[in-house]
Amino acid sequence: MVASNRSALPEVAGDAAVLVEPGDTEALGAALRLLAGKEDLRRDLAEPRHGTGTPFTWEKAVRETWDVYREVLG
Repeated sequence: MVASNRSALPEVAGDAAVLVEPGDTEALGAALRLLAGKEDLRRDLAEPRHGTGTPFTWEKAVRETWDVYREVLG
């Protein structure tokens, strides 16, 4: 997968993506060429273990959001 290195995408993708700067068409092209030419990298990025070690989970997002609401509302 190729994804932007901005917003929440790096956190969600974890180490299962090649990250590029948005708007950098040369970097996007290089990432696509890299993936097109390396079957082992594509296979590695597709492994189920990817994404499981990332700090992002919906459960964590809900819990932290709720904590902020409790703090603000006293």
